Amino acid sequence: MNTSNNDINNIEQMLLGDSKLQSSSLCLQLMDYRLAVRSNSAEFIERMRSYFSHVLVPSCDDVQAELIAIERDAVEAGVEFVDWKREPGKSGRKDAIHDFAGGRLVKKVRTGMVFLQSRQSLIAAGPCIEYDNQVINFINSQFLNWLQNDGYQLCHAAALSRNGHGLAIAGLSGGGKSTLMLNLLEDEATAYVTNDRLLVSRQGGATHAVGIPKLPRINPGTIVNNARLFPLIDEESRGTLLQMQKNELWKLEQKHDVDISELYGAGRIQHETVLHKFLVLNWQHDTDEELQVDRVNLSQRPDLLSAIMKPSGPFYMNAAGVFNDDDAIPDASSYLAELDDVVIYEASGKVDFERLGSVCVNELLA
Repeated sequence: MNTSNNDINNIEQMLLGDSKLQSSSLCLQLMDYRLAVRSNSAEFIERMRSYFSHVLVPSCDDVQAELIAIERDAVEAGVEFVDWKREPGKSGRKDAIHDFAGGRLVKKVRTGMVFLQSRQSLIAAGPCIEYDNQVINFINSQFLNWLQNDGYQLCHAAALSRNGHGLAIAGLSGGGKSTLMLNLLEDEATAYVTNDRLLVSRQGGATHAVGIPKLPRINPGTIVNNARLFPLIDEESRGTLLQMQKNELWKLEQKHDVDISELYGAGRIQHETVLHKFLVLNWQHDTDEELQVDRVNLSQRPDLLSAIMKPSGPFYMNAAGVFNDDDAIPDASSYLAELDDVVIYEASGKVDFERLGSVCVNELLA
């Protein structure tokens, strides 16, 4: 079903309903991009105020965009949605889209949340408080779009910075990049840059890396062996989890937010860094081969490059208002160009967080 040119106003009104927006709003800033966030729910605004506290600025003057989150029951949009094809290795239905002249509706299949992405309006509608993480992702999508439209390449990676020295960590889902990253934060000189989305751009002979203002979301396999993270689950649950087979525990999906400032201390978030080294985790849980960390040529290792590249997803909209299709493939040559000044390493053999952590501290972050 195609929507006519003038239907964007009708779609906006359908999502907004009779909601009355709160008088207060939030202004978030990452680099030079400012985004105002408004809602009909005071509770939702306070949640976002806490979550994004490290990127809040006092004034919402001169914002590039305004995003509205409407707390309401799940929306019946009355249009036909088409499933968005998931990335290789991912199963189940997640996103569905409906494109029309001037914008795109994105529906979260499991929760019923509906999002309007357009040059004219940015609206999230549905149980925003219950599914606040999906709205947080929508907010962060605006930062991602702005950076990608400025020439940055999107990487599926965590990143840290230590004394101005940046290290990115990539790997397949469940490969341990979050666990390694959080282990390395035990060094107080190390700052958190990002957990899962990193943007890179070669500028003046160096690679500038930017993380988005999103807290790490981790599974129980990361929590149970890190004392710093024990407050995220109760002692009884931890005991039950430790009785699981390691391979099963590692696959268990139960997401928990890690409040970096609360658990690691204030001032530990730094969303920009010069990126010097990139570590790709290509290790295995089911091998006895000793861990090896080797320098590699990324242009000769398309398997490792594929672990770094990240498709932009259904919310991506370029500066002209044009959206990607779900079969859009990231351009490998662009990644190689932006990472030309970065030294690439591969970790292979068996999973050994203690030994790899030592290599990172003494060599890769030195």
